[in-house]
Amino acid sequence: MNVENHAIVVHGGAGVLDMGTISARRQLAYRAGIREALLAGYSLLEEGGSAVDAVEAAVRSLEDNPLFNAGKGAVLAADGTHYLDAAIMDGKDLSAGAVAGVKRVRNPVVLAREVLNRGEAILLGGEAADEFAGKVGVELTDNSSFTTVHRMKQLQRAIAQGKTALDHEDLFREKKGTVGAVAIDGEGHVAAATSTGGMTNKQPGRIGDSPLIGIGTYAADDTCAISCTGNGEQFIRHHIAGSVSAIIRYSGKTLYSAAELAMKQLPAKAGGFIGISPEGEIVMPFNSLGMIRGWIQSGKEFIAIGRKDGQS
Repeated sequence: MNVENHAIVVHGGAGVLDMGTISARRQLAYRAGIREALLAGYSLLEEGGSAVDAVEAAVRSLEDNPLFNAGKGAVLAADGTHYLDAAIMDGKDLSAGAVAGVKRVRNPVVLAREVLNRGEAILLGGEAADEFAGKVGVELTDNSSFTTVHRMKQLQRAIAQGKTALDHEDLFREKKGTVGAVAIDGEGHVAAATSTGGMTNKQPGRIGDSPLIGIGTYAADDTCAISCTGNGEQFIRHHIAGSVSAIIRYSGKTLYSAAELAMKQLPAKAGGFIGISPEGEIVMPFNSLGMIRGWIQSGKEFIAIGRKDGQS
């Protein structure tokens, strides 16, 4: 086992993250949340754990943090309900699990992992997914437990303006979005996981890119692991996560070059993604004003929010 090569990358959403308007206190909170998620995953990698275990742990940490739009603190749909999506994929054998529109699962990424482990399906949705969670012992909670005062105010403003709030739109200050993680373990296997509450005032039943394998989440040992964040409809249209992998597989390009090509397909302010290759190359491209992001690799650590926030 070559544990020296292990690494993890996480994101906490892309959008209008102007360092000039985000308070110093809030910036510190974002960074602390990202670091906590990084350490949750990296500690497992240091112990010889798998990449898929690491990304699950990192995303679970972000789902439990009310600062981010996943799990506790997820945004509210037009009907005042939280509908949560998540996906996880193991690059070792292309096994994957995803859930969409769940309302009672405390940590959707944990349920997605159960779907992966059982191998009977890849994507489960709605009430059936909540019922499956109860059957397999995944922790359930009341939908209202995900709500924060901040998210309620966001919904009220969105309804008043007759708009939905995507990560890249300047409807609210200090917006957060989808969370995700990618990792490589000491055996050279990669994995990816993504989790989200979607967008404020969204149509109930709307599904974005996060739980769609090959769109918002993808991992394959011969190419890369990718987790996306931003305007889900645009990522679906352009098949972003799978495109990055395909460019590498069929052209032999590096992850960096493939990421550049994929980003060129996205319209301005669509968002971004994080990625890691089996060689340990890390990318974090985005075309929005900011993307909350960070990595730990070979004992080195990086965390940033904006394009030029002192750590970019």
